This record gives sequence, C-alpha cells and structure tokens, in this order.
Amino acid sequence: MPHVETRTEFLVTAGESPKRLDHFLANRDPYYSRTALQRLIEEGHITVDGQVVKPSHKVRPGERIMLVVPRPEPLDIQPEPIPLHILHEDEALLVVNKPAGLVVHPAPGHWTGTMVNALLHHMQRGEGHLSSIGGRERPGLVHRLDKETTGVLVVAKTDHAHQHLSAQFKTHTISRLYEAIVWGSPKTGEGRIELAIGRDSKDRKTFSARTTRPKESLTSFKIIERFGKLSAHVALTPGTGRTHQLRVHLKAIDCPILGDQTYGGKKVMEIGGIEIPRVMLHAKVLGFVHPLTEQSMTFSAPLPEDMETVRRWLTTKIVISS
Repeated sequence: MPHVETRTEFLVTAGESPKRLDHFLANRDPYYSRTALQRLIEEGHITVDGQVVKPSHKVRPGERIMLVVPRPEPLDIQPEPIPLHILHEDEALLVVNKPAGLVVHPAPGHWTGTMVNALLHHMQRGEGHLSSIGGRERPGLVHRLDKETTGVLVVAKTDHAHQHLSAQFKTHTISRLYEAIVWGSPKTGEGRIELAIGRDSKDRKTFSARTTRPKESLTSFKIIERFGKLSAHVALTPGTGRTHQLRVHLKAIDCPILGDQTYGGKKVMEIGGIEIPRVMLHAKVLGFVHPLTEQSMTFSAPLPEDMETVRRWLTTKIVISS
C-alpha cells in the first residue's frame, strides 16, 4: 500500500451520547488505537468543523469531524545492523522473536540500539516498508514488549496490515500466551485475576489498583510446574492488554515475577542461591488473522535459555531439598 495522505469524514448524528472526541473516533474506526488518535488530534490532523480541538472535546450532533492521516515524514531514526530472529515474513507483516534487553522503540534514553533501528536496517535490504500509523518513532509497531521480556512480536509493513491487526488487539481476538517464573507459588493450580489497574497515583512510573483512572483488566493463569513453595512456572493468558498487566496481577496474588524488582522488590532478584538476570517473562505464543489472506496464523517461541537455566536450577534445588 503506498504511503499517501488519507482523509476520512465523520458526521456526529442525532442521538449520539456526549463523549470525548478520541472515544468517539475509537468506536467509529477500530483500526486506530486511542493513543494513535490522541496523537493525531494533538498534532492538528483531526478537526471538528474545521477547528483544531483537544482529545477531550465533547462531540455534539451535527459536527463534522475530519480525520487526516498525513504522508509520513522521512524517518530520522537511523538503521542499525542489529540481528533479528525472524519467525515469519511476507508482504504485509513480519513476526520476530524478541530477545531480552532489546528496547522495542526509540525513546528518551534509548534513541539507538532498538528493534525499530534493526527493522529499518532490515527494510533497507529491499524487504519492503514499515507502516506509518505508529509515527516516526514507532513505525510498524502494532504492540510492544517490555525491554526485559522475550518472545513473539508482530510488526506491520503496511498501513492496512497495521489497522487490521490493531483492530484484533482492540477486540481481544488475538491469541496470546505468556510464561513466567514467579516468586512463591499460587494457592490454586489455575485461576483468574480480575483487578482494575491504571497509572499509580503516587508513583507515576508504575501501575496498580491505586489509581484515579482504573481500567478493567483480566489475566488467567495455570501452573505448569511447582518448585515446592519457593517458586512456580506459570502460563498466563491476558484477557486485556493493560500496561504492565501481568506483572501487576502476579504481584496482587503475592507471586511477583522473578527478576521484577519494580513490582517484587529486592527479594525477587535472588532465589535458591542464584541471582536472577532479568524479569522472567516470555511471550510464548501469538495468534492472529492475517490481514490479507484472512487465515488464522499462530507463532511460538521456545523458553529462552536464561529462563530455562533458572527453571532447571529450581528443579535441582527441590530434588536436593526433598
């Protein structure tokens, strides 16, 4: 799909309940996330009756809303020859197995050495383009994984693919399965964690139930293996996609992820006599409907070596102790 400016007009009809502009557009056009819409509004690319407004503008019947997705400016993020473990690639998208320690997109403190830098280098080799919807710092990125989290991540090459995949994430039709090694062991073999979370009202760098803007969130878990009462290897299925959701939910049941000092404190940085190198969280499975073929596709990545090493050590520790 060529990267050109697109224009879409919406008419607010009679009977529309008063709602924020970004909420209204997110409901009308599921291809764009609220974050992307807010960015477009703040940059003046979305107008109401020809006027630039804020994302919080309350729409009224009869108003005409113009959504303009501009032709992307040339990226100033530089391509870098960073190796990528590509699980699949075609004309619409690619799927990668992200390693630990790799930041997904440029941001203050990480303007280089990111997955976006690696993707741009990959595209220089004649592999196509990246979608423009994510902006100059996040081309192609439909979703993200934290720096220390490993596993499967899908990247969009075209705006159509980006919109199609974003809609699946928004409606929670994406299949996702994570694995984690946690401190302590859940009381039940499986269960659901339902806890509304948002940005913490006292610590803006973290998320918790102590928030002024709670958002419904759901995580299902199942024990894969217990290491006595010391630890457990668990499978996690997120029913929603809130920031830090899995980490916050596991803390809520007193089983923070090993290596996650932000939510577990210093105690989770060592267990059974060994140091934990990072947050022990892995995005194992990702499934979605392909934007072009409409066929279901599922990709998986094996447990990375550092998590496997910790798992083997805990197994040995329990055998020796018993």
